Amino acid sequence: MSNRNKAAIKLISLISIIAIVFFIAWQTGIINRLQDVEAMQAFINSFGLLGYGVFILVFIAVAVFMLPASILTIVAGITFGPVIGAILALTGGTLGAAAAFLVAKYLARDMITKKFGGNKLFDSVDEGVEKNGVSFLILTRLVPVFPYNVQNYAYGLTKLPFVKYTVVSFITMAPGSFIYAYMAGQIVREGISLRLLFQFAGAGIILFLVSLIPKYLAKKKGIDMDELKQKT
Repeated sequence: MSNRNKAAIKLISLISIIAIVFFIAWQTGIINRLQDVEAMQAFINSFGLLGYGVFILVFIAVAVFMLPASILTIVAGITFGPVIGAILALTGGTLGAAAAFLVAKYLARDMITKKFGGNKLFDSVDEGVEKNGVSFLILTRLVPVFPYNVQNYAYGLTKLPFVKYTVVSFITMAPGSFIYAYMAGQIVREGISLRLLFQFAGAGIILFLVSLIPKYLAKKKGIDMDELKQKT
C-alpha cells in the first residue's frame, strides 16, 4: 500500500471518528452540558462511582476535539470536592494533552501540517522547541500565551519526546488545576467566608510565584514574550 493511500485511510478514519463522536455528543446533549455547570454536575453524578472515569474521558475528548476545557476544572471542584476534583482535573487535563499530542504526531500529522503549515502560532512553537527545548514548553504552559488545546497539537508536530512532554505538562498544569478546582469546591461547600478570603490570598501568592518561573526562563533564553503574544 502506498504512502498516499495510507494517508488517505488515516484521514478518512479520523474524519469518521470525529463525525461519530460529535453526532453522539449532539444526540445525548453532552455539548450543551459542557456549557452548563449545573447540568454537567448532574450528568456526572448520575453515573455514581463511574463518574470519575466518565469525567476523565470527557476531559480527554474535550482536549482531542479542541472544545473549551477551562470550565471542566471548575466543574470538577464543584462535583467531586476540592481535593478529588483537583486530582481528576489534573489527570484528565494531562491525559487529554497526551492524547491530542499523539493524534498530532502519528494519526493526523499530514492533515494538521497541511492545514496549519505556515501558521505563525504553530511555527513559533516549533521554533521555540528547536531553540530552547523543554524550557519553551514550561514557559507556554505556565503563561497562557497559546490556548491549551492548540498547544497540544502544536507540540505534537515538534521533535519533543512524548514522555517528556507529558511529564512537564503534568507538573506545569498542577498549580492551576489544584487552585481553581479547590476554590470552586470551597465556594460551593462553605460560601464566602473570612477563611476563604485568606485561601484566595494564599492562592494568589502561589500563582504569582509560579508566574515568575516563565519570566526567568524567558529572560535567560532571550525569548520575547510580547512577540509571542502577537502571534496568538
